[in-house]
Amino acid sequence: MNAADGRAMGRALELAAEAGAEGDVPVGAVVLDPTGRIVGEGRNLREQSHDPTGHAEIVALRAAAASLGSWNLEGHTLVVTLEPCVMCAGAVLQSRIGRVVFGGWDDKAGAAGSMYDVLRDRRLPYRAEVVGGVQADAAATLLRDFFESRR
Repeated sequence: MNAADGRAMGRALELAAEAGAEGDVPVGAVVLDPTGRIVGEGRNLREQSHDPTGHAEIVALRAAAASLGSWNLEGHTLVVTLEPCVMCAGAVLQSRIGRVVFGGWDDKAGAAGSMYDVLRDRRLPYRAEVVGGVQADAAATLLRDFFESRR
């Protein structure tokens, strides 16, 4: 992990907190260009938008692609508070993101090494470098507090 990753995870955690405050599962994501500048950000919006694809990663990838005027995000990094699911891992590979940094592991639905390892599957034409467990305690606290408040 480098300094840009740490700053990006801080922003992703802020976005996750915003999602939680508005009733969505608290997950946030940002896309960094090769220089470490944020070019897209997102947070879970499924409840707000009634969109099953409204995961933080998808929202951030769409924002980055729109801001750059290209779907091809080769050389970019996705920083997200929770290990991506299968849908989001697929979107990462389709966008050609080269690196994924995430906070908490998702033992129930993760697709970056815990349940599945889609992002590094050698059978696929594209793969991404994966760095997991970055500020995992902060991400886990947001999720735990969110779900405890709903029980």
